Amino acid sequence: MRPFRALTVALIFMASSLARAEPVVSSGYKLETISLPGAAFAGLSRDGDTLLVTDLASGRLYRRGAEGRLIAFGPIFPHGRDVIGDPTGPYRVVRVDGMLVAAQGWTPVNSDESPLDHALVVIDGADSRVISDDFWNPFDFVATGGGFYVVDSARNTIEHVQADGRKKTILTFRRIEQAPEAMRRLSPTEFKEGGSVDIDAVPTGIALRNGRLYIALFGGFPFLRGAGKIVSISEAGGASEPRADVQDLNAPVAIAFDSDGEMLVLEHGTYDQSQGFRKATGRLLKFEAMTGRRRIILDGLTRPVSVLVWNGEQLVVSDLSGNLHFLRRE
Repeated sequence: MRPFRALTVALIFMASSLARAEPVVSSGYKLETISLPGAAFAGLSRDGDTLLVTDLASGRLYRRGAEGRLIAFGPIFPHGRDVIGDPTGPYRVVRVDGMLVAAQGWTPVNSDESPLDHALVVIDGADSRVISDDFWNPFDFVATGGGFYVVDSARNTIEHVQADGRKKTILTFRRIEQAPEAMRRLSPTEFKEGGSVDIDAVPTGIALRNGRLYIALFGGFPFLRGAGKIVSISEAGGASEPRADVQDLNAPVAIAFDSDGEMLVLEHGTYDQSQGFRKATGRLLKFEAMTGRRRIILDGLTRPVSVLVWNGEQLVVSDLSGNLHFLRRE
């Protein structure tokens, strides 16, 4: 285990005069963006008055206090590229009952497997303790009184893990059926007329509210426009099917609820087979609690990952370009 090192990094405010480079914020909000060049920010959480951030590019965990500096802490987690070229590493870190718990992704390609890979990990200074490594790709989690609900994106499952590591699969998502015309629009020569095509559900973000677990289904390759959705299940369990709460989403990657109880959904963006996820196609959506009407409150994002409700006045969004976007109500 590498020794503990505290690294203080001065943040650089993004100052681009090009309108295309700037995300577009809805009326009623003010946007401030800070950037750490070379970083790939992922998970966000609140620890008292401190923002906790994970960086997939360096495998580091960061704290950001009121003074606005990022300070690295804890071990350097395994990090690198996965089999499709996306960054993998510590996806999320959360304060739970006085301890810090991190979700670490699967083993980077061309790397030896680490004891911390594909695991839920307790962090104690520079040391760590694995709660469970019986996952393929634990992308997100929420804590409960009885343990943790963990999203295993690669297995398409939701797992319940107790503090002693005992684990139970509570839901396995079926593949999502896609209309043949949608696939033919993508590749007319590869997909024939008639019949449907199924894609993996790929669960990503998870939230717990009023006794229900809400899960974002990203939708697997080829990441069709509108193939994503938000579903929910009762935390109490049972044999009921997941309820579809929101449909027609573009690769939803995170979900949260604001102080008014309205759902926030972060879309990763739209996909092009020649260039990958298109720049400036990610969005933060807000859904009215009573009507379900959707509103775009932050547009023009490139590969956003997490959304955090800081308080009733502020939201935070991370992205893989090393940006932290702070939205404040005016």
